[in-house]
This record gives sequence, structure tokens and C-alpha cells, in this order.
Amino acid sequence: MAASSQAWGSRVGLILAMAGNAVGLGNFLRFPVQAVQNGGGAFIIPYLICFLLMGIPLLYIEWSSGRFGGKFGNHSTPYILDSMVKGRILKYIGVFGIFTNVAVAAYYCYIESWTMSYVYHSLRGTFNGMSQHGVADFFNNYVDISKSSTGIPYEAVVFYILCLLLNTFILSKGLKGIEKVAKIGMPLLILFGAILAIRGLTLGTSGASELFPNANAWDGLNFLWTPQYDSILDLKVWMAAAGQIFFTLSVGMGTIHCYAAYMNSKDDIALNAVSAGFMNEFVEVVLGSLIVIPIAAGYLGLDWVLENAGFGMAFQTMPYLFQQWGPMLAAIAGLLWFGLLFFAGITSSLAMGTPWIGFMRDEFNWGQNKGAWSFGLLILVMGLPTVIFFQEGVFDEYDYWAGTVSLVVFAMLETILFSWIFGMKKGWAEITSGADIQVPLIYKFIIKFVTPVMLIIIFLGSLFKPLNNDWSGNVSSLLSGNGWSLDNGSIIKTITHAGIKEKIMAATDPAIIGQLESQILYLNFARILLLGLFVFISALVYVAFLKRRREGRATL
Repeated sequence: MAASSQAWGSRVGLILAMAGNAVGLGNFLRFPVQAVQNGGGAFIIPYLICFLLMGIPLLYIEWSSGRFGGKFGNHSTPYILDSMVKGRILKYIGVFGIFTNVAVAAYYCYIESWTMSYVYHSLRGTFNGMSQHGVADFFNNYVDISKSSTGIPYEAVVFYILCLLLNTFILSKGLKGIEKVAKIGMPLLILFGAILAIRGLTLGTSGASELFPNANAWDGLNFLWTPQYDSILDLKVWMAAAGQIFFTLSVGMGTIHCYAAYMNSKDDIALNAVSAGFMNEFVEVVLGSLIVIPIAAGYLGLDWVLENAGFGMAFQTMPYLFQQWGPMLAAIAGLLWFGLLFFAGITSSLAMGTPWIGFMRDEFNWGQNKGAWSFGLLILVMGLPTVIFFQEGVFDEYDYWAGTVSLVVFAMLETILFSWIFGMKKGWAEITSGADIQVPLIYKFIIKFVTPVMLIIIFLGSLFKPLNNDWSGNVSSLLSGNGWSLDNGSIIKTITHAGIKEKIMAATDPAIIGQLESQILYLNFARILLLGLFVFISALVYVAFLKRRREGRATL
């Protein structure tokens, strides 16, 4: 096994890199939309409770697991888990920690490349004079690689490859390169976010027009921060809040394990984990809630926001809103907004490369440069289908299986392994070893009992999601003997393409039927790619096991 010369240069660099890993596009794009769609202020309460009962425990688990595995020279989840519990099978649970990062990076870098492109177009003045509909059409044409409204052939592919090259180059510089980006990117992200948040706070009714005479930015803020207590009893809101924790903290991926594996065995993890976690929460809850929703409400009104809130607002609506400030300020706002999203994206995507690079270095003696460029090539092969077939649903299919289901499965399994197989006695000792803070004793109980139960509920809730997300109605139906009606968004129904097949059965136009049948083919193609990736990584883990056994380093 090649000795690793990688190490973090400073504690500040480590915390910023960890926070950068967590602070991603979801902080600014997904969180405000989830809040709007789940009762505004009612969403914040279960969200914060889930952060304390599930987010913090998972941070403790992953930081301590990674540092523990690093003591034995392991820097990727398969053999980090293998070092915790001796057994052939458990290392294959760790495959999720490499698979998820490769699969998520494949499409995540595509979103990241959008931010690069939009910075360019904001500075160039492409959006000047465009109507809201025109800005939305610009995005639709951008992701349709057969069209180009800017004169750049295959623009989406060009920016995607540029984004991959930048990520790969930085990764080839090792932890020092990642740390340098985090030290520059995180402060700039917070600065850009603060400037835009102040604009959102001071917008007031100045954006109101004859078309939207009742527009008021404060309506958006009031909605986000005023709890509607009746919604707190809705299990759907709790499920959405728990799901957001995965996206916002980057837990259940394996990146935290790998970053922590490069720490000294006596370095603090308790304070580091909490610091990185709360920095992420500040960015998400404070900055994330003060930009998109208030600015959109300030021009288009709260009713429009409630009806149209979605991921696409960042690209299909914000450039139009910035135009209301005049060409010069619009260019500056575009630079700040899409620059902010770019830094949020790249600090996360860089983290996704570390598990693969660490695994290839530990098991096959690959150098940093070879590991980084092989990761870039793997992402290119896996990611181009999400670019070329974006409109056919390949992008969304990756996001569902790799960016949602895989996170929950891995987090659930690793928590059970840490709490019940590795054992809380050893686990608690690892968490508190070298700690610069007194970890509340209650977390020993929470990690062992509360967090695993919450994760199991989330997984089962995703597996058996009820029709129309009506939990109370379906529970009553089940108790009365009328069965449980699955929603098409449940994992079980999604596997069978139930929603698309229902549309095929209801359609009468042969052209529409053909499109839907073609969509199923594309989605199956995406699944084959993802399954093939998982099998490929599992095979590499098995080859590594055989290599370790020959060298006398394997565990049984």
C-alpha cells in the first residue's frame, strides 16, 4: 500500500473544506423551494429538529469513522468500514461511498457548468431586455444541445467539459488544492450571499409595478419565518425536512469520511464537525432564505412565488429580476448570484473526487495526478448522457437513484453499523477522543436509538410513499382494512415506471405514446449505467481484497 503524504495544512482549511463540501447548490436552490412547498415557517421547525437529531449525529458518525479508518491507512469508505468491523461483506456497504460520489458528480458538475455559463452571459449582457418568458426560453434552449441562442455550438457540452477540466486540475493538486479553493471560495460565497441578501431585505415594495401592484419582498420573508403550526403535524413536512438534511450536510455520501481520514488520530472531530455543520446551517437558513424568495416576491408577488417556486427559478427567473436594476447592476448581480452558486458547487464537487482518488491510491498505488484525471474521465463517461439526454430524463434519473435513494440507504446502514456492530462504547470513545468541546451525553442515546429509527422511517417512507403523499389518510385506510395505496413517487412504483405507464394507458395520440415509451428506454439506459458503475466499483473492491490477501493485509 502506498503511504499517503496527504494532510490538511490547517484546521481552518479543514473546516472550510468540510463546510464547502456541505454548502452546495441545494443551500440556495433547494432549501427555499422546500420551505415554500412545505408551509414556510412550519418547515423550519422540523428542519432544525432533524438537524439536531439526525444531522449532528451523522456528522459525528462520519467524522469519527473517517478518522478511525485513517489510523489504518484507509482513505475510502470500503476499507474505512472494513477497519471498523472485520468482515468481508461490510466493505461492500462502503461501495456506496464511492459510487454515490461518482454518480452525483456526473450530473452535479452539469449544474455547476450552468453557473459558469450564466456568469459569462450576465457579464456579456445576454439577458438585457429579455422578458421573463425570454429568460426561461434561454434556459430551455441551453439544455437542448441541438439549439443555440448564443452562437456557441453545443454550448452546454463545452461548458460542462470546461467545468470538469477545472475540477480535475484542482483535484490533481491534492488536499492543498482543495484547501486553497475552500479558503478563497467560502469567504467569497458568504460575501456574495450577504450582498444579495441585503438587497433582498431592502427591496420592500420598490419592485412593485402595474403588473404586480401588491409585490412586497417582506411577504416572502414573513411566509418563510411565520410558522403555520397546523402543518407541523403533517408527516409530509417532516419527511421533506429530513430529506433536506441529507442534501444540505452531504451526509450519506462518503466524502466526510475521506476528508476526516487525513486527520491526525488525536485531532479534534467534535468541535470541527459542529463548526462545519453550523456554518452550513448559517449559509442555508440565513443567506439561503434571504435571496431567491424575497427578491422574487418583491417583483412578482408572493402568490406567484407560491405557485411557481422550483429549482429552475435560479436560472429561469433571477436573470430577469436582475434586469429591473439596470444593465450595470444586473451584470454585477448576475456575477454575484451565479458566482455564489459556482463556489457553492465547486467546493462540493471537489469533495466528491476524494473517495475515488483515495481508494485508487490506497489499493492500487495510483498517484494523485493519475487518480484525479481518471476520476475526471470517469465523470465524463458517466456525465455526458445527463447533458446530451437531459430532456429525456437521464439527469433526473441519476438524481433520484444516486442523489436521493443511495444517500438514505448508505446513511441508514452506516448508522446501524456504527451504533450496533462497531458499538457505541467504542464509537463514543472515538467521537470524544481529542474533543475540544464537551459532547452532550444525550447524543450517546440519540446516535444509538433516535437517529437509526429516523433513518429507517425515512427509508420505509420513501419505499412505501402513500398516494398523494396523504400519510394520515393512508394510515387510516390501512387500519380499517382497506390497504395502503402507493404513490407513483414511491421507490417501489418508480422501479416499475408506474407513473409513465399510467400516462401511456391514458394517452390516445400515437405520437405521445411513442414519446413516453421512448422515455422509459432512456430511463432504463440511465439505470444500466448506474448499475454498471456500482458493479464496476464493487469489482475493484474485490480485486483490492484479493490483493490485500496476497499481501497478508486482508481481513476475513
